[in-house]
Amino acid sequence: MADETDSGSGSIRRPAWDHPVMATVALELVGLAVSGLVALVGWPFAWLPDTSLVGLLTGLMAIGPAAELYRGASPPRRFAVVAALLALATVRLLVAAAVSRIFPTLAEPGVDSLVGYLVALPVGVAVLAWFLTRAG
Repeated sequence: MADETDSGSGSIRRPAWDHPVMATVALELVGLAVSGLVALVGWPFAWLPDTSLVGLLTGLMAIGPAAELYRGASPPRRFAVVAALLALATVRLLVAAAVSRIFPTLAEPGVDSLVGYLVALPVGVAVLAWFLTRAG
């Protein structure tokens, strides 16, 4: 993938992230920090965010590098997306099973799935990046 590409309008577009997996991890940490702030604000009012809300917020904040990779890739990218989604689902299920096996008495029932998702998202971006750079 080139450093600079012409977007068709004559402007040169540079990739926002040089290392998409590291950027995904950093953006996940930012999403978790935002979720932590929401929890701190809601805690005095006896409201804590649900684990699915935390996963959605973190995922939406961390999806930028994968979208940039997808947009910058050449047209045959379906296989890369399917491989990335399969990797994401497999790693999420394996990590969720490991977390619930290691910590069987978690207070919140969706924590194992959330941890699996947070670990699987960078893996999915890594698989997407590998397949897109291999094809291109």
